Amino acid sequence: MTPTQEPTALPYGTPDAPRISVRGEAHLETDPELARIGITVTARGRDRRTTLDDLTRRNTAALDLIRSYGDAVHHIETGALTVTPELTRKGRGEHIRTHHGAVHLTAEVTDFTTLGELTTRLADLELTRVDGPWWSLRPDSPVHRAARTQAVHAAVQRAREYAEALGTTLAALIELADTGTADTPQPRTPGRMRSMAFAGPAEEAEPTPLDLEPQRQHVHAEITARFTMIPPRL
Repeated sequence: MTPTQEPTALPYGTPDAPRISVRGEAHLETDPELARIGITVTARGRDRRTTLDDLTRRNTAALDLIRSYGDAVHHIETGALTVTPELTRKGRGEHIRTHHGAVHLTAEVTDFTTLGELTTRLADLELTRVDGPWWSLRPDSPVHRAARTQAVHAAVQRAREYAEALGTTLAALIELADTGTADTPQPRTPGRMRSMAFAGPAEEAEPTPLDLEPQRQHVHAEITARFTMIPPRL
């Protein structure tokens, strides 16, 4: 080895510094923090301008209803907008039979006490479809940090137990790698995701709010850790 070269770290232990490699995992179950719903507003008519006017009016009604819930709604966004002419199947030339229009909205709700009422009132709007809810945690939720912390503690505890089994103790941490921290996806069951089909014109009486039960979230964290041990006497 020349004076300018640095010693290469060995990928394995030595008798003077034996290594131990362990995995630490954590599984947490917690209540969701967000509920996402999808809203599709549609319009259909033979006249293009009338179809656009109806679509604009229904989209405004849906947005006004969502915004009326104030801070209970965390985020609103408009997705795809489509206006499609449908041609007649018979005859020559391009003859338009009718026009189809649709606007897709997404809303994230944080106040679950009003979620059932909001989704029911949206589904009661004219030619409006509601899908969801899809439950989740915030990206910066402290639950993720708690899972990672527990995974590290589990790895250290496991390494100590192996060292104690050899009659020695840990000396130093060599490496810590995050191999996975994520929400475990849950199956979409009929009781968890509801889809309200196109509704007719709203009647005078308010509809009875849906009873939506939040779906518990499962968070998993996994790390690998490598330690050196004080040489045991075997």
